[in-house]
Amino acid sequence: MNIKGSTNIVGLIGHPVEHSFSPPMHNAAFQSLEMDYAYVAFDVEPQNVGEAIKGAESLNIKGFNVTIPHKIEVMQYLDELDEVAELIGAVNTIDFKDLKGYNTDGIGAVRAIEEVTSIKNKDVVVAGAGGASRAISFYLAKFGASSITILNRNVDKAQSLAEDVLASDLIGDVESGSISEITNHLADADILVDTTPVGMDPHINDGPIATADDMHEDLVVFDAVYNPNETVLIKEAIKAGAKPVYGIKMLLYQGAESFKIWTGRDAPIDVMQDALNDYLGR
Repeated sequence: MNIKGSTNIVGLIGHPVEHSFSPPMHNAAFQSLEMDYAYVAFDVEPQNVGEAIKGAESLNIKGFNVTIPHKIEVMQYLDELDEVAELIGAVNTIDFKDLKGYNTDGIGAVRAIEEVTSIKNKDVVVAGAGGASRAISFYLAKFGASSITILNRNVDKAQSLAEDVLASDLIGDVESGSISEITNHLADADILVDTTPVGMDPHINDGPIATADDMHEDLVVFDAVYNPNETVLIKEAIKAGAKPVYGIKMLLYQGAESFKIWTGRDAPIDVMQDALNDYLGR
């Protein structure tokens, strides 16, 4: 990579950031399109988020990704929020052109699922009620899902998220319940979205949230966990003859969406996927 006086800088703020997959993915994309950009990760302590945004503006940085723990805190330092980022209440992408915040996590998941099936008019079960579930649920609603059922160990949290999604007026049918009852909900579901950390490295031998016996062949199963690539849930989906969607695709597409926001150009998906696979040693 040739960094010059004219090079545009984009980057990531979070704490910690040293294991981020975003720099290799984005720098490979910029290189392949011969764009004069470089992507850098900045470790920003929580108390310094406001100063980091001001500093980035002063330094003429073009865009940021935002990761844990800054996705909510950062919103108060922006001039504008994309409508879905505002509904989600969290930002993972900033465009400094108009100091505007976006959330591309949910669109990343939706684009990954849409490679396999359209979301429109589908009945979706979402496991988990944390930040990822919130981001994905609003996008499922935006993309025309006919119903969403949010299941969580803490049912109050699931209910609260279900009420928020319903209140957005993007969808008319949102329900909540306990994850222990997932078997009953999967029989009629078209898509299962797992946003829980179950099966994430190093806990790769966790019991899955649902087994092959709970699934049917027409079910599309998406797991937001990407390390390992084949989680316990994805293994069960394959065993059931259901259609698996891998978490790595969400990473890929949320990155591609950020890339487009900053540069106005379509991201080279294949190049980004290869860089991700190299980085994760696949």
